Amino acid sequence: MNILIVHAHPEPQSFCTAMKDLAVATLEGAGHQVRVSDLYAMNWNPVATAADFRTRSNPDYLVYALEQRHAQAQGELAPDIAAELDKLLWADLVILNFPLFWCSVPAILKGWIDRVLVSGVCYGGLRFYDRGGLAGKRALLSFTLGGQDHMFADEAAVHGDWEPMLRPLQRGTLAYVGMSVLPPFAAYHVPYVSQEARADILRQYGDYLGRLDDLQPLRFPSLANFDRALRPLGQEVPA
Repeated sequence: MNILIVHAHPEPQSFCTAMKDLAVATLEGAGHQVRVSDLYAMNWNPVATAADFRTRSNPDYLVYALEQRHAQAQGELAPDIAAELDKLLWADLVILNFPLFWCSVPAILKGWIDRVLVSGVCYGGLRFYDRGGLAGKRALLSFTLGGQDHMFADEAAVHGDWEPMLRPLQRGTLAYVGMSVLPPFAAYHVPYVSQEARADILRQYGDYLGRLDDLQPLRFPSLANFDRALRPLGQEVPA
């Protein structure tokens, strides 16, 4: 299996980086091919601008998604985007590895998503969810955070359930472009726990990575259940 790890932590000695390193060692040890995009080490540019396109279909007004389609079709995407898109298309599994910032990804990873999930390749028209351009691939989130697990146990917990917080990533991004999304792996409270506890989290993560083929993907919409107007089949249309 070809695996792309997109890693986004500014500290090379961080626990999040240790998770990335463990994933590389574990997955390569299991016979998989692994590539890593270490966004901070690459000095990745997260800002989507007109400079991402070496030619434009409309030089007078920027519609970013339409220019993505045009530039990709013409082979005129910026070189850094084209290189990451090649990795993405090569991969059977994509792991986004990051520290949780404000219940989301760091800006540098959001910029990777904005620039690399190219319209016309990854999605477009009615090519989304199970008909998305990346259908057949899998993805997962692996992340670190300062909170404890009981703080996210359910809606009665102080921070509420995880699912609504992760929905923009798991549903609105990864599932939207067609990928099957595996359950996330969260490393809780890591700035505050002992070295022994950190070692145990890494052991759990290694076990998780060894069970990838046994994990059931999260459930998201199938376009087969919707009509051409994207209304649920069987739903009455108001007169």
